[in-house]
Amino acid sequence: MSVSSNASSASSSVTGVPISNGSGSRPSLGRPGSCDSSSAGSDSSELTHILNRRQVIMDSQEAGIEVPHQFKVVNVYTEFHEFSRKQIKDYQKTFNKYDVGHDGYLDLTELKFMMEKLGAPQTHLGLKQMIAEVDEDHDGKISFREFLLIYRKAQAGELDNDSGLNQLARLTEINVEEVGVTGAKNFFEAKIEQQLRSNKFHDEIRQEQEERRREEEERANRRLQFQQRAAIFQ
Repeated sequence: MSVSSNASSASSSVTGVPISNGSGSRPSLGRPGSCDSSSAGSDSSELTHILNRRQVIMDSQEAGIEVPHQFKVVNVYTEFHEFSRKQIKDYQKTFNKYDVGHDGYLDLTELKFMMEKLGAPQTHLGLKQMIAEVDEDHDGKISFREFLLIYRKAQAGELDNDSGLNQLARLTEINVEEVGVTGAKNFFEAKIEQQLRSNKFHDEIRQEQEERRREEEERANRRLQFQQRAAIFQ
């Protein structure tokens, strides 16, 4: 029995609706052009695709050929909503720069080259750990989606400060090849100092707010005490 005939039989058993084989007519369900016929056609098409895919896997296994897994394509602009479109495009440029094989992945060798160029070389074990931390499909490589996971984890503070992934996220914020490793170090030192100044500024604001709160509580207590004393003479 062919795959297409299997698909027709399976579709018939799933929907409970007989499928015309050319010799008879298909029973009408509601008025012509209704969504039922469109839905049935969509189900049949999807089922045919699944059965065809299964047949390809079985034929390949019999021939000793490994069949790669198929993953659903995602829209990174939708999934990584915390990043602007410009940020994602910049990350894509960085990814493509080190994707020497142009296969849409960063393998261990390409990641090694990348970290060396960024001035933060890693050991072989360190590189494998970097990949494993974001390798959700366990193929031993970093896809662009998984590459974006590095920046998501860095932004959420989920990476250790001295980890390879954290160094990658920080060092790709600037062009190390243009400013050099010393320039990159100065950049991050200045950024840390700016962050400290910002934290100090916020601390001062909180202190002022706390002082105003205490003053208001003291005034309220004084009014209450005055009212209590005045009530004695009434």
